[in-house]
Amino acid sequence: MMQIAFIGIGAGAAAALLFASMSSGSWLSVALFYLAPLPIMIAGIGWSHWAALIAALSGALALGAAFSSVFFLAFLTSAGLPAWWLSYLAMLARPAVAGSVAAPPGTSLEWYPPGRLLLWAALLAAGMVVIAIPALGLTAETFHAALSEKLTDLLRTQTGTIAGAPLTLPGVSDPAQLIDFLANAIPPTAAVIATITNATNLWLAARVVTFSGRLRRPWPVLADMRVPRPAAAALVIAVVLSFVGGLVGLAAGIVGASLLMAFGLLGFAVLHAVTQGMQARGFLLGGAYAAVFVLGWPILALALLGFIDTIFDLRARIARKRARAISDHQRN
Repeated sequence: MMQIAFIGIGAGAAAALLFASMSSGSWLSVALFYLAPLPIMIAGIGWSHWAALIAALSGALALGAAFSSVFFLAFLTSAGLPAWWLSYLAMLARPAVAGSVAAPPGTSLEWYPPGRLLLWAALLAAGMVVIAIPALGLTAETFHAALSEKLTDLLRTQTGTIAGAPLTLPGVSDPAQLIDFLANAIPPTAAVIATITNATNLWLAARVVTFSGRLRRPWPVLADMRVPRPAAAALVIAVVLSFVGGLVGLAAGIVGASLLMAFGLLGFAVLHAVTQGMQARGFLLGGAYAAVFVLGWPILALALLGFIDTIFDLRARIARKRARAISDHQRN
């Protein structure tokens, strides 16, 4: 138990330093800030979820003591507790049921499915953004106005515009319209970034623990990753509610954005599965990853692919079709 406590405190200190680096204002600090959950996840996956919980609490307490209660709450809700919960779920297992597809052949344990981990990463990301809304306003209108004001102040500082003078931006004819657009886009964008951050840190943590030889669960196969079918219904409901307006529409848009990113990542799993056996598989996968990394918007096509697979089990249909084709070829 003492070892777990020491590991947790050390991981919490590392996470707190990464989180606090954002106060320096450099571009490197942004990358370090997004890596803040990583030490907590490593402690949780490699040692125990108790180590991760100690890391989350000790890191939050350190930041609260060094800065303020705002840092305490921000770290705990955006990095500490989500990292602990994801690492806890990642190492959750139960005795395998005969014939279960979730348990690898020859194993006696059924591990928590990676698709559900991805879904949790998206839901936690949405929750981080939603619970931050009251800090700026208790209605959608006051939230939008407060966020627009903060963006205006930030742009004034960046451009050196003096107080009272009209804001001018190079190449922008209507700064007010740009600020209004950014105020609408930032909440769902933050949810998307948080989803990617949660999923990436979880993957990195598992990789680090794997290299150290402490990963107890089998490494999941990407092509086999699935999410529960109700997640597709939740995405549709969130997208529909996002047009309602008010706080409900704002929260629904945030949840919809995070789920859309989760389905986009699921689309890569589908692509890995359906391209198996193709001669141009490497080219297709490389092109898909490059297109998403460079352009961004192709993730929407992958999200649609993941959505269709969740509803209609596209991978199973293609697998059956391939099996019939191979059987027919062998008979002939």
